[in-house]
Amino acid sequence: MPSESALRLVWIYPDLLSTYGDQGNVLVLEHRARSRGIPVETLHVRSADPVPESGDIYLLGGGEDRPQMLGAERLRRDGGLQRAADRGAVVFAVCAGYQLIGREFGGDEGQPVPGVGLLDIASGRGEKRAVGELAAEVAPELGLPTLTGFENHMGVTRLGPGVKPLSRTLVGTGNGDGTEGAYAGRIVGTYLHGPALARNPALADLLLRWVVGDLAPIDDTWYEQLRKERLAAVLS
Repeated sequence: MPSESALRLVWIYPDLLSTYGDQGNVLVLEHRARSRGIPVETLHVRSADPVPESGDIYLLGGGEDRPQMLGAERLRRDGGLQRAADRGAVVFAVCAGYQLIGREFGGDEGQPVPGVGLLDIASGRGEKRAVGELAAEVAPELGLPTLTGFENHMGVTRLGPGVKPLSRTLVGTGNGDGTEGAYAGRIVGTYLHGPALARNPALADLLLRWVVGDLAPIDDTWYEQLRKERLAAVLS
């Protein structure tokens, strides 16, 4: 188990929800924390294992329909992620992970499947797969620059009154209604693959600040060059 002195990252179900390289989000958080002298311990929790409640940041990635349904069932039965979120832990979920932390999502035949219920969202199947670059203006209260990333999903997500959209799409589909992702408190979901945090280091730092407070600056020259290139290609 992670120690009390380190930042504790918990990577949920890499055997089910790690189809699109989303584990890179874990690596980005590790790198940006350690670059500032913050010790990090990362726990990979496979689907047969209990989810610890003592983590600081929980991450979920994307996956296909059957692994998504299995992951949701096991997380509901385990309850560890829900208890961690209840005590204020940060949760960052991508694509299938985003959908399954909502109230319900569409199964492999379109039937509604109960989610974990951390976000007041419900997802179903759209008529057309959303594939391609995505750029979106982040909710002003989060104080983040434009998001850039890649989406690949059939999902259409409806946001309930208990959440706010993470951003509003400039390019791409996102939730299907002009918004992208959702957040409530310290729980964030997004359709951005990529991994999302490699293109959006300010979002990674927001997740870290929610746990450790103010952060020392680090050299983001390479990150910013990548962001400018991708945004210029998408928004031109």
